[in-house]
Amino acid sequence: MAAKLKKGDKVVVLAGKDKGKEGTITSIDPTSGKAVVDGVNMSIRHTRQSQTSQGGRLPKAMPIELSNLAIVDKNGKPTRVGFRMEGDKKVRFAKTTGDVIDA
Repeated sequence: MAAKLKKGDKVVVLAGKDKGKEGTITSIDPTSGKAVVDGVNMSIRHTRQSQTSQGGRLPKAMPIELSNLAIVDKNGKPTRVGFRMEGDKKVRFAKTTGDVIDA
């Protein structure tokens, strides 16, 4: 299936403990169907000190299911993503407004 969400997209969380929070996607794992969104699904990780970092209890963003994310359209509302052909290019567009997401 085509990737409806990509790295750098601004998304809103639809379900779970962080419902309603917004952030941008920092990484995606299409095989597991999960994405890491900055500031969402934070967890405390205990890290050992190294020469470059201090270590201790550090907050880290954990992966969240793609089905619990929706892209934010130009009005700031969550929307679904569709595909259409414009000329010879396949582009993503917001279902609510019909605007092209990536130009």
